[in-house]
Amino acid sequence: MGKVILKLNEYIDSLGITRYELSKNTGIRYDTINKYYKNKVQRYDSFILSKICDTLNCNIEDICEFKKEN
Repeated sequence: MGKVILKLNEYIDSLGITRYELSKNTGIRYDTINKYYKNKVQRYDSFILSKICDTLNCNIEDICEFKKEN
């Protein structure tokens, strides 16, 4: 079985964007952005991921990855 890993922190840090700015630009609550940033999400919301990708003008692969576990 594999695991989905969020790389939102690496991506927005590389762009110089804060969690607050992302929250403001997406209209998503800061607490929610913070959970995605810290990879503390149990269930991923496709609407939220879509809003983040649309706002950052990126692909889902830029902020998420799938790792297979042995």
